[in-house]
Amino acid sequence: METLTEPVRFDTKIAILLRDDLPTWQRLNMTAFLVSGIGQAVPEVIGQPYADADDTPYLPMFRQPVLVFAGTKETVTAAHQRAVTRGLPLAVFTSGLFRTGNDRDNRAAVRAVGRDHLDLTGLAVYGPKNAVDKILKGARMHP
Repeated sequence: METLTEPVRFDTKIAILLRDDLPTWQRLNMTAFLVSGIGQAVPEVIGQPYADADDTPYLPMFRQPVLVFAGTKETVTAAHQRAVTRGLPLAVFTSGLFRTGNDRDNRAAVRAVGRDHLDLTGLAVYGPKNAVDKILKGARMHP
């Protein structure tokens, strides 16, 4: 029987991997965009709506922590290849998306480049903890 004081454990992981050579504003921007893809593709990761003691309603958020990692361009590229090979839910952000201003143009910028030639700046992945850990091999927790 679960109690309200018992720690909640997850057998899955939501992880963001960002290139470590980008300005802070770009990393924050990418994080926001990338996690939105996970929430859409895997709706069960979204918890229940919030409310404060005055019954002011707030939007639901992820039901589990989102871990943010950093790595080199090569680390991000290798993680992307491993995630694609494993078939896990994956969102990508490329350097071209910093020059667009809407979803249509973002999708066109990604569509214009083959998978092995994407200039990846970040990615988000969701799946079993062990699989996500293997995908993120070589990355470190974001400072």
